[in-house]
Parts: sequence; C-alpha cells; structure tokens
Amino acid sequence: MNVVIVGIGRIGLVAACCLAKSGHRVVGVEADTNKLNFLNHRSKPIYEKGIPALLEQGLSSGKLTFVSSLPVSLKADIAMIAVNTPSSPDGKVDLSNVRTAVEQVREATRSPLVLVVKSTVPPGTGARLISDYLQGTPITYVANPEFLRAGQAIDDWYHPSRIVIGADNQQAVGKMLQLYSDIEAPVLVTDITSAEMIKHAANAFLSTKVSFINEIANLCQILGADIDDVIQGLGLDSRIGTAFLQPGAGYGGPCLPKDARALEFLASNKGYDFKLLKAAIEVNIRQRSLVVERLKQILGSLKGKEIALLGLAFKPNTDDVTEAPALGIANLLIAQGTRLRLYDPMAVESAKPLLPGKVVFTRDIYSAVSGACAIILATEWPEFTQADWNKIKKAMVEPCAIVDGRNALPKDKLIATGFKYVGVGR
Repeated sequence: MNVVIVGIGRIGLVAACCLAKSGHRVVGVEADTNKLNFLNHRSKPIYEKGIPALLEQGLSSGKLTFVSSLPVSLKADIAMIAVNTPSSPDGKVDLSNVRTAVEQVREATRSPLVLVVKSTVPPGTGARLISDYLQGTPITYVANPEFLRAGQAIDDWYHPSRIVIGADNQQAVGKMLQLYSDIEAPVLVTDITSAEMIKHAANAFLSTKVSFINEIANLCQILGADIDDVIQGLGLDSRIGTAFLQPGAGYGGPCLPKDARALEFLASNKGYDFKLLKAAIEVNIRQRSLVVERLKQILGSLKGKEIALLGLAFKPNTDDVTEAPALGIANLLIAQGTRLRLYDPMAVESAKPLLPGKVVFTRDIYSAVSGACAIILATEWPEFTQADWNKIKKAMVEPCAIVDGRNALPKDKLIATGFKYVGVGR
C-alpha cells in the first residue's frame, strides 16, 4: 500500500520505519528542516532501540522517503497523522497541529483516501474533524490510537496487546486490516469516539494504578510495613497482577500525565467531577516532593549540600525527559539551595535546556557522585542498578545517603556497605 505519514516524531518515525519494513511504500512528511536533514542522512533524531537499523533498511530499499511537505496532488491509499498534541497545565489539548494536518490532507486529496489519526486526541475530536473538514470529500476518517512504550516501541508495534480501529466505514476497516496484515494481535473495531476513549482510559487507569501503589507505599513507610512484600502479595492475585505496581517518584513521559489531565479536563468541561482521576494526578505530583522530604530527614537542611541526581529520562531506554520526575525533583532541590550534579546515560542533552545553568552535568555516574554527600536515584537505568557501590561510597563524603526514588537498588547490600538508605515504603 502507499502510505503518507504527516509528522515524524517518535510515533510517526516508528510507524514509518515499521510499515516500510512490512513492505508498504511510505512517505514521511516532516516540516522541521533540521529533523528532515537528520532523517535523510540516516541519523536518528530520537533515541529508540531498533530505529537506526530500520531507518537504514527503509531508505536503502527505497520503501521509505522523507519530504518537507505534502504534494499538491496526493496519491496514496492511506494518510496517517502523527503530529504532536501538546497540552496546557490544566489538561486542555492543543489540536492546532492535527487540524492543520487534516486541512492539508484535504486540500491535496483528489481520490478516495483513508485518513488515519494516530495522534492522541480527546474523545469526540474525530467527530468534530469530520464535521469541520471532511464532509463532502472522498476522505474516510479512522481513529487508530497507538499503545507504544518509549524504549520498546518497535517490539510493541509488531507484538501489540491489541489493534484498535475506530471507523464507521467497512471499506476503511478492510484497508486498515490490510495495513496490519503481518501483525498478529486481537483487533477491536469500534466507533470513532470509543476508540479515542480507549486510549485515554488505558492511560488514566495506569496512572491511577501507579498513584495507588505510591499511596500504599507511603502508608507502609509510616506503619513499618514493607512495600516489596505487599506488592508480591497483591501481584499473586490474578485480578491485580504486578504491572505498574512499582512505587517511586511517580510517572512521567509524553503519554500518562498528558492523557490523564486531558480526560479530567474533558470530564470537567462536560460537568462531571472525575474525583478518582483528580486524586491520581495530585498524588503523582506530590511524590516528587516526598522524595526530597526523605532526603531532608537524613541531612536536615539541604542548603549548600552536594547532591548527585542519577537519571533524567522519565524511564530507562529512552532520552525522553517529558514530565520526567527527575526534572521536578531537580527544581525542588535547586530551590532548597543544593549544589546539584546530574547524570543520565542518554538524556543529558534533552534535559539541559529545561534546567538552570547552575547545575552541573557530568560524564558518568562516578563523576556525578564524587564529593557528594547524598544520591537520589530518579531513573532505574541498569548502569545505576549494577554500579560498583563500594567504589561509589569511597568517592562520596559522609553521611553517604541514598534516596532510592525507584526502589531499584539492592537495599541490604547498600546498608551493609555503609550507606544511609531510604526507599519508598521499604
């Protein structure tokens, strides 16, 4: 099939590379000239495992090309929109990029076309876009939300838990099934608004699950229970499982925080008080400050103290710092007057523009901890969890405190080595 993808961010790039590998002819449209230059010179604009090889394969085979704008006359079976949909702090989603892309596709379309919106949009958006732009055109609208995890996006593309197709036209559904014919996964065909809701409901539920276990961990801390044992007991219940029951500094990234806020904003606009989701969002924000409070319980005043913050990405195996807990923790520490040293294996360059110049970015974990009296772990990179902690302690100064913001470090080993260790609910 001939596929055009508008917007080559993380989702658009994964879609373009994977569809080209599957044998489709893919044209990626990216208006950012710097990013376009990276792509055409086979340089990855993002860090995502597996992308470099697929990008090289697609460009070399001729199945994948990148251009700066849509042609005047669009000749494709499917046009996929994967542009960014940023949101404001209150949760309102900015749909201007999506609207612009839909309008551009409409203006370039001369023959029947399936328009697939991969961008995350609030429930009800598709119906409005059809009404505003697509009435009387040969374009059929499909909502096809993505469920790709950063750092595992290629694997998630080819082995998804489900494929959701929101459409009111059976021919369009048939084309979508042809597009994904090499992928084995349950396929759910729904109306357009339900497909949009599935995406938001999934992320809202995961957000709530993370915040729930953080509340339980906080209570364990007060009562003297051990959260690791509690999680094991919960996980053995098949109705609950252990996924997303990992307490710590809270969730971040481009999806969970934005989608949770967007759904709460949409509910509020419709006059519904979504109390559970509000609470999940509030708990997540509070977790950052609790990590800093745990450090203060060990050190007292933080003013002038040399602190190493390990991890900047919102999770391992990505350079994405979107709403990363580490950034919130860093700003709280800066406000307390600490001398902050930061390190992340992949996300330093992404984080630099978002933090003040007074912080020190280091080249490795050992440079970060040298001379520090305390460490906060904010991202559970293997480089940190498997570090030489004897060497790290020798490089630090007393009291050699560690606040494990991900409960990912070997607690007993660290205490035996002489660290003052605090986890979350441990």
